[in-house]
Amino acid sequence: MASQTSSDAQAASSEFWLFGYGSLIWKPPPHFDRRVPGYVTGYVRRFWQASQDHRGTPEAPGRVVTLIERSFYEALNDHHPAGSERVWGTAYRIETEKVAEVREYLDIREINGYTIHYTDFHPADGSPDIKTLVYIGTPDNDQFMGPQEPQQLAEHIFKSVGPSGPNKDYLLSLEVALDSLSLESGDGHIKDLAERVRQIESGSSAVISQEAIENELHRSGNPEGQEEVGKGF
Repeated sequence: MASQTSSDAQAASSEFWLFGYGSLIWKPPPHFDRRVPGYVTGYVRRFWQASQDHRGTPEAPGRVVTLIERSFYEALNDHHPAGSERVWGTAYRIETEKVAEVREYLDIREINGYTIHYTDFHPADGSPDIKTLVYIGTPDNDQFMGPQEPQQLAEHIFKSVGPSGPNKDYLLSLEVALDSLSLESGDGHIKDLAERVRQIESGSSAVISQEAIENELHRSGNPEGQEEVGKGF
């Protein structure tokens, strides 16, 4: 592979890339001109962040995903195994002239526990790593819930509803979106919770329709659907 010239390196460093590991996978940010599937390392993805404004309410918060640094995670007692070293998701390059606008938009979404971090993103096609911005709900934020018993967590997700819709739609859409990235991009934590929710649904009068999941996955072009960009990234 040819090495980067100094001008190439300067151009690459000036680009603005955003890593999505939750709803951003199927609900892209505005004004992106490249979408790249791939993964980051050094983290574990978990449904350990409370959602008071999208998949729940202040009185009954739902749950969305966040990233936990693996070094911190290994000191915790989780009911699910850590799984792969790779956390799969999607990186988006924002159009140069829209970076300030998108940054402002995303920073507004930082509320409710998420803060800005940077990490190296590894494209699935083996092209050079990309430095990406990522929003993470760290363990010191007051919406971080920590390890939870899987069945109780699945039941909580199943019953939670917020302004952006049922919490279960977020979970099941994330499962589908991750499986679409690569043959190895599935997440055991997500799959186990999704299966538990389907089992709960099978014994409930509530119905999770495939149409509802498809609508969730195809809301990316709807401005209303974009409102969740910063919650469960």
